[in-house]
Amino acid sequence: MSEETSVCPLKVGGVFRCVMPVRWGDMDAVGHVNNTLYFKYVEEARAQCFEAEQVYFPQGRVPLLAHASFDFLKSVVYPATVVVLMTVTRIGRSSLTFDVTIEVDGEPGVPYAKGKNVVVVADRETGQSSPWTAFELERLARFFV
Repeated sequence: MSEETSVCPLKVGGVFRCVMPVRWGDMDAVGHVNNTLYFKYVEEARAQCFEAEQVYFPQGRVPLLAHASFDFLKSVVYPATVVVLMTVTRIGRSSLTFDVTIEVDGEPGVPYAKGKNVVVVADRETGQSSPWTAFELERLARFFV
């Protein structure tokens, strides 16, 4: 399915929200969260999303991160709690594209970083993309509100 259709339960615009504490060790020598940690926060959010909705991939299928990018807008400083917002922007046959925003809890609507992720489901052995199953899309749809 290359574009969103009425038969796909997962909809463009759906948002997954994940909250996690900033750890003291997340800061760098400059005194703010190191930019590499933003990618780790989103990695954790993706893992929590798939785990929470029990989107388990059968042996031989694996979700792969095909693209990750960020623009860093404001510095996150310890102590803080980050809010990772992943918004579905495209539903492909075997991929999902998310706009990613990192905010700080207590400052809704104030982006500290904005980026993009593309996840592709692939055959573990061949590396070739593999279409989303109806089950996987239905489970994901329950979490992207």
